[in-house]
Amino acid sequence: MTTERITAGNHLMKTYAPLEVTFERGEGAWLWDTNGQQYLDALSGIAVCGLGHAHPAITKTINEQAAKLLHTSNLYQIDKQQHLADQLCDISGMSRVFFSNSGAEANEAAIKIARLFGHKNNIENPNIIVMENSFHGRTMATLSATGNRKVQAGFEPLVQGFIRAPYNNIGAIKNIAENNNNVVAILVEPIQGEGGIQIPEPDYLNQLREICDQKNWLLMLDEIQTGMGRTGEWFAFQHNKIQPDVMTLAKALGNGVPIGACLANEKAGEVLQPGNHGSTFGGNPLMCATASTVIDTIKSKKLIAKAKHTGEYLLNSFKQKLASLDGVRNIRGLGLMIGIELDTAYLKHDCNEFATELVKLALEKHLLINVTAGNVIRLLPPLIIDQQQADTIINTVTELVLNVLQKKAA
Repeated sequence: MTTERITAGNHLMKTYAPLEVTFERGEGAWLWDTNGQQYLDALSGIAVCGLGHAHPAITKTINEQAAKLLHTSNLYQIDKQQHLADQLCDISGMSRVFFSNSGAEANEAAIKIARLFGHKNNIENPNIIVMENSFHGRTMATLSATGNRKVQAGFEPLVQGFIRAPYNNIGAIKNIAENNNNVVAILVEPIQGEGGIQIPEPDYLNQLREICDQKNWLLMLDEIQTGMGRTGEWFAFQHNKIQPDVMTLAKALGNGVPIGACLANEKAGEVLQPGNHGSTFGGNPLMCATASTVIDTIKSKKLIAKAKHTGEYLLNSFKQKLASLDGVRNIRGLGLMIGIELDTAYLKHDCNEFATELVKLALEKHLLINVTAGNVIRLLPPLIIDQQQADTIINTVTELVLNVLQKKAA
């Protein structure tokens, strides 16, 4: 058997296919590569850097905390962790928090809460309803919960105990409720991010909340991409004036410092007890101090209102410029979470090929975007972008779409 010779600089596992660019510094919504070229970041590290890059308050907190204390473990009380939990419960209305290192780990905690909740209610084989086209992570449990076959392929046998339903379909949920006595929870994204910025009917979450109340199920919301002001509220569920039983966070919570959080209300928050769950690094002083500063900065700079206003401007501008075009199927968004869906039949090419081509064309224009679900341009700019930067995103993306559609139609 022959093996490929590994050369210097090529020792990484091939889990990614990165673009041919390396960034070495950032400031606000801008990034600079190793050749000194400047790029406008309309992706925020996939909804992570909500405050932009090298934010002075974040930098100051990281430096000060790193000089004091990085880690002690959860064998001891951590005041920064307790303070962050207080802040999160204050802005969310939840009661308890478990800290982890990522969104996948936060969702693992939610899944464990649901299963233990079921067992404590004498359900031997607890099931969780999850949605088609969802994304919840890449650990074995979270990829099993994910509604994307590409994420799961090759990793069988999958974790059992998940029942899949179409997203934004209350009838399907009611049908499961009538025919399955082992359901203990619903795990759902308020907006499907990786699934193509899919926004459900305005009362979808309200109806899920009502069903969960009727059946004594836990409503568990994956707000990993939608949370921390992204949609024009602290959390997307707040648009619906409801409360989940469990909510998961990560991404923008640390503005680039790895942190995840699983929040729960009183009913779900007492399920986990000492010995049921844990994390070596979760909730360490550095990540918690940084996340606290993220919350303080969003508050002091009134960035949630800014995200709502700028998001409406971007969405309305794209609709004016692109909605009437053949090949543009839909333009949708909430706050600074925007998707432009192109018609796959009109493109006449493989979706993966199209996505790669469009992202590279944007990079040549010094704009960072993403294409998800094969044909949806996903824009997740930082909450701090100004009017001029918003106009640059609008004009560049519009130009790209027009050029690509004309090329494909030819």
